[in-house]
Amino acid sequence: MIRDTIKAAQISAMKAGDKPRLAAVRLILAKLKDKDIELRTASATPDDDVLVTDVLQKMAKQRRESITMFEQGGRQELAEVEKAELAVIEEFLPQQMGEDETRAAIVALIAETGAAGMKDMGKVVSALKAKHGTQLDMSKASGLVKAALT
Repeated sequence: MIRDTIKAAQISAMKAGDKPRLAAVRLILAKLKDKDIELRTASATPDDDVLVTDVLQKMAKQRRESITMFEQGGRQELAEVEKAELAVIEEFLPQQMGEDETRAAIVALIAETGAAGMKDMGKVVSALKAKHGTQLDMSKASGLVKAALT
């Protein structure tokens, strides 16, 4: 399980005295704890690896946006901190599908769902997320779905 890997990384970072890595791992664990607390009242909870992957993807997206904003604002030192955190977060994410694999999956799902045009985009995107959600950046994938349907 991904959560166990993250906890093991926390212990190894403590033993190695790697403070920046330890801070990033603790940040991940704090976000996971927040999500666990949020889901206590939920009627159905997702699989743990799906939950962890979802949290990690959101954290990675936030870091990428922050890096862009810091670099545009001329704050390179803050961008470097965010890049270091992003590198730690990406270590725990499952292998992402390449663009060619994503396109092939989209074509297969369009054929499977019988999508004919833009009005069926939601159906294709939801099927794509259900099958490959943990392996994709959905913001990029939705653009590829849109291109495939036009």
